[in-house]
Amino acid sequence: MNEISPMRNEKCRSSWAHKAIIFTLFSFLIPYHTQAEISDSLIVRQMSEYGIHFTQGNEVKLLMSGKEKFADMFEAIRHAKSSVHLEYFNFRNDSIAGLLFDILREKRKEGVEVRAVFDGFGNDSNNQPLKKSHLKALHEDSIEIYEFDPIRFPWVNHIWPRDHRKIVVIDGEIGYTGGMNVADYYLVGTEQVGEWRDMHCRIEGPAVNELQHIFVRFWQKLTKEQLTDSKYFRGREAGHKMVGIATREPRVSNKIMRQFYISALDHAKDSVKIVNPYFVPTPSVMKALKRCAERGVKMDIIMSSKYDVPLVPDVVYHNLRKLMKRGARIWRYRPGFHHSKIMMVDGRYCTVGSTNLDARSLRFDYEINALIIDKDVTRQLDDKFIEDTRQCDLLTDEEYKRSRTTWQRFRGWLGHLLTPWL
Repeated sequence: MNEISPMRNEKCRSSWAHKAIIFTLFSFLIPYHTQAEISDSLIVRQMSEYGIHFTQGNEVKLLMSGKEKFADMFEAIRHAKSSVHLEYFNFRNDSIAGLLFDILREKRKEGVEVRAVFDGFGNDSNNQPLKKSHLKALHEDSIEIYEFDPIRFPWVNHIWPRDHRKIVVIDGEIGYTGGMNVADYYLVGTEQVGEWRDMHCRIEGPAVNELQHIFVRFWQKLTKEQLTDSKYFRGREAGHKMVGIATREPRVSNKIMRQFYISALDHAKDSVKIVNPYFVPTPSVMKALKRCAERGVKMDIIMSSKYDVPLVPDVVYHNLRKLMKRGARIWRYRPGFHHSKIMMVDGRYCTVGSTNLDARSLRFDYEINALIIDKDVTRQLDDKFIEDTRQCDLLTDEEYKRSRTTWQRFRGWLGHLLTPWL
């Protein structure tokens, strides 16, 4: 067996010491934000290989509540000059949707084009759906609104997939995406779950063109109308943030969100913070979460204290218990249902979007997430996360054993076997 001689070994140590000194000096010469971009380059390169187009020159405004989202978005729509495009899982037939449609009617009178899409199952599954009479009235007011995959007899056509995306593009210049549909409960909560928390973001810049392309493809799929005019794609440099738009589309980009979560978790070095309501990850994502926690990465996850879907809470507890055993800290949000879908990694980059950490979102539905490669935006979400933990209880091993009955634990184990369909 070849051995390294003492002289050669000394030369190696000297060489490495020399490189370390150069690297340290070089680090001081590089602006801190540039170093952050270098540390994030891996996730950008990997996701670019999966078809995500990252653009520089964007501005991102986080909208931390329903009140912030609707106030900001409605004001932007009121100032629209050319077009308003909306794609939602559902427009709940209540006062906030009523106000939105009133604003859209006024914009149509001014000559602004209005196009809207909603999901058939999303509409029929909420307790205040838009009915045929509402759609007829909107069409009579020249608002083009269409339902994706309406549920019809024998009522099995809409099992997979569903359009769960949330996209708004105004004048081709301002875009919105995140976790919120259009409903009053984002403002006032519900009797069942209490406060209904969620997050959204407003984007200006080249990334808005990506949002518009996604909407335009879907619009053509539904209506056969092609929207190619340059007036729909006016996203120009508006800031200095890098943003990539990840959209999961059946048979087109099936694995994109799974790959993002796996890559982000596998390359996290310091910390991961997650808020996601239906924490029932697919096996590959769950394995990545375990690997991440086992490496000693500081993992904090906020779960809800109340849920709107039966069985899911038991499975969520079952999954989070596994991560607790590997060192993750689990926080239960006392005020109610935290419906946000966000993740922050190493204080360097984050995602805000519609994707739940469950098989339906990761394997079947149309979904969308903004991948924001920016330290400042990530810090804002990190700060909000820490603020939210002040309204949470830290789930300890003792508390888990005390609060979860044997029957609930069994249901969690049994339910996790149904992960591919939850």
